[in-house]
This record gives sequence, structure tokens and C-alpha cells, in this order.
Amino acid sequence: TLRQLLRQRGEFPGEAWLLQLMAPVTEALAVIHAEQCFHRDIAPDNIILLEGSGRPMLLDFGAARRVIGDMTQALTVILKPGYAPVEQYAEVPGMKQGPWTDIYALAAVLHFAITAKTPPPSVARMLNATYEPLVQAAAGRYSPRFLAAIDAALAVRPEQRPQTIAEFRDALGLGGVVAAAGLDLNSLGGG
Repeated sequence: TLRQLLRQRGEFPGEAWLLQLMAPVTEALAVIHAEQCFHRDIAPDNIILLEGSGRPMLLDFGAARRVIGDMTQALTVILKPGYAPVEQYAEVPGMKQGPWTDIYALAAVLHFAITAKTPPPSVARMLNATYEPLVQAAAGRYSPRFLAAIDAALAVRPEQRPQTIAEFRDALGLGGVVAAAGLDLNSLGGG
């Protein structure tokens, strides 16, 4: 899993390596989001890197839900603190789940890769501003644009995050990048 690889390597991955990781993952999410289906359980232990190619693959669609039209429906609460946005904790009128839900979790994965820590749980952040923005915490190791994109995607309020995978890809600098064949598992790209 991505979690195991990051722990084994003991070094922070470089920005280029993380962007190569995100390219195919965001492309896969764009496909399922186009069908109004959302993963809802993205975390470093749900991303495996295939042996040989190093190609990332998103696993565990057990929490995935398809949203039919604009109907509100009861969604099972499945969450991993630190990776789950606030809208997954409780059903609140007007606080729907959507692409922005997966975007938060994906940004939390990047946060984990950059800091070796999960972000503080989103519900705790609503009550207490305990989040140190990556533009400060990881300044000098990654580009300001990359860090700002992750910080924006980790906004507690859903409407303040990128609303689509395309917006998140653009913010990260992946706009026109297509997924590469795979990643070099022997190198995290320095960083």
C-alpha cells in the first residue's frame, strides 16, 4: 500500500513523484464521479502500487455510493478520522457529499505523504483551528502552488474546496497531464 511504501522508505516523496501518483488516481476518480459515484474511503492504505509497474490502484469501494439525481438519501457513515471530511460525519441538511468529499480525502493522503501525519479530524477543526497549513509546514520542500492546492482541498467547509476533480487537478498543476505507466517504487523522487 502507499502507507507501507511511505513508511518503508522513511523519506518524504518529491513533488514530481506525488504528481505522478495523483495523475492516474485523479483520472480514475473523474471517471467514477462522471457517473455520480463517489468513493468515500480514500486513504493511504486504500491505494496500492502494483508490483513491477508501480501503477497506483484505488481499492476498497465498499463505501462508494451512487447519487441518483438530486435526491437526498441516507448514506452509511464510513470514515477514517483525518481523511473524512465533515460532511461524512453526520447527515446535515444542505451538506451533501460529492466530488469535494473524495477531494478532501485525496488531499489528506497528500498531507500524510508530505508530513508523515494525518491532518487533524475535520470535526475537531470546526471547533478548534488546529490545522497548520502546508504552505507553512512544508515550505521550501514543495512548490507554493502545490501546497496551496492541498490546503484548499482540505478546507473544512465543503463549498470552500475544489468542487470537481478537474478543478483539483488544475490547482495541483496536473491540468493536461495524463497518467504515466507507473511509478519508480525504488525512489520517492527525493524531497
